Amino acid sequence: IGTSANEVIGAIRKAVVQAKKHFIVFPLVKGTIPHEVYVKFKAAKVLLKPASLGTGIKAGGGIRKVLELAGVKDILSKALGTSNRITNAKATILALLQLRPLK
Repeated sequence: IGTSANEVIGAIRKAVVQAKKHFIVFPLVKGTIPHEVYVKFKAAKVLLKPASLGTGIKAGGGIRKVLELAGVKDILSKALGTSNRITNAKATILALLQLRPLK
């Protein structure tokens, strides 16, 4: 990722710069995603479906963490293929990148 910093403050500063470079934007409609999306990444298969208001995040493992940090409030999901949290998290990020706004 880059050269390491000698102090904690320097490491935090570099982490923030790196995070800003990899920032992603995706559409949300009333706290949920605009449409269903299915993604395959390596052995992981992730299905994300919009949910009605008040449903919450119905997801497990790495998928839940990614969706919570992304600000999604209501969503249904299913992880297929592998139980590897990192692979499922990366598949979830790819799924969010495939979302398109409804017209």
